[in-house]
Amino acid sequence: MKHDNDTIVRDIRIATGAITAACIASLAATAKYLFHFCIDTQWKRSVFHQSLISPERIEKLQQGEAKEAGEWFSQAKQPVTITSDDGLRLHGWLFDPDCTAPKPHLYAICMHGYTGVPEETAKWAHRYARMGFTVLVPSQRAQDLSEGRYVGMGWLERNDLLNWIDLIVSSDPDARILLYGGSMGAATVMMTTGDPRLPRNVVSAIVDSGYTSARMVFIDNLRHSSHLPKPLAAVCVDAAGLFCKHYAGYDFSEATCLQSLRHTVIPMLFIHGEQDDIVSSRFLKINYEACSSIDREKLMIPDARHMEASVVDPELYWNTVNTFIKRAFEL
Repeated sequence: MKHDNDTIVRDIRIATGAITAACIASLAATAKYLFHFCIDTQWKRSVFHQSLISPERIEKLQQGEAKEAGEWFSQAKQPVTITSDDGLRLHGWLFDPDCTAPKPHLYAICMHGYTGVPEETAKWAHRYARMGFTVLVPSQRAQDLSEGRYVGMGWLERNDLLNWIDLIVSSDPDARILLYGGSMGAATVMMTTGDPRLPRNVVSAIVDSGYTSARMVFIDNLRHSSHLPKPLAAVCVDAAGLFCKHYAGYDFSEATCLQSLRHTVIPMLFIHGEQDDIVSSRFLKINYEACSSIDREKLMIPDARHMEASVVDPELYWNTVNTFIKRAFEL
């Protein structure tokens, strides 16, 4: 009888070990797939070779003012390039002020989002140009015309944004700079505003539809797309983060806005759509409360989905933006 019990215990241990090994192998395969799908722009099956937004929503976002701004963007853009700290050639577009009597030393930098292109910020760039700003619209690394393979979810891009800022300041030491970002561009801006390297030339920032961390937004989207329970989704994302650390040099938990926001002292305007189904609107409260600036505002637009706040309620949106900029820059 004892021999039979020992055999049963041994068989259970072998089966448990085999199941554990299979689970680990399955998790590793899933995590590696997630990393390449979400971060690797050169992988043919990645999200960067697909469309995140339906054609109907794209058409909605490109109507009215956006159409006029897009035409202005294509006609007025002037190319500019820099080299990143890790040797990538980064591309951007520069725009002169689009008004009769612009004030000197005013600049705005507009950062586009995940799987995006500079043209998606045309509406904002045109608004700022008409207010008298010289506008710079970079291509984020590994996207559009900029070199690179891996997207940094704002963490790697914060260094690039600091280099774009330095480009302006080196040519105009009296520059006064506005930072604007949408979605991942918003995260890029937030990860930059509290960086100790940020020059005093940066006067204020506006962030639209920004997430708090890459880890949190990936967990949200994995739960939504695969209906996994939150703990399991978190395990998969954390495992994918290990691959990201190995290949791209950062972990998803590192790509967070919180530490930077806790050291942010410039005026900040946080905007979000309440019905955002890509970047949860709960991030507005988290980011706003983490920000240390005594001059901070938040605007939640009901019924607006991802990056739709300016479309759903343009009067409230632009009145808030214009008032904030005029006060921050004393225009």
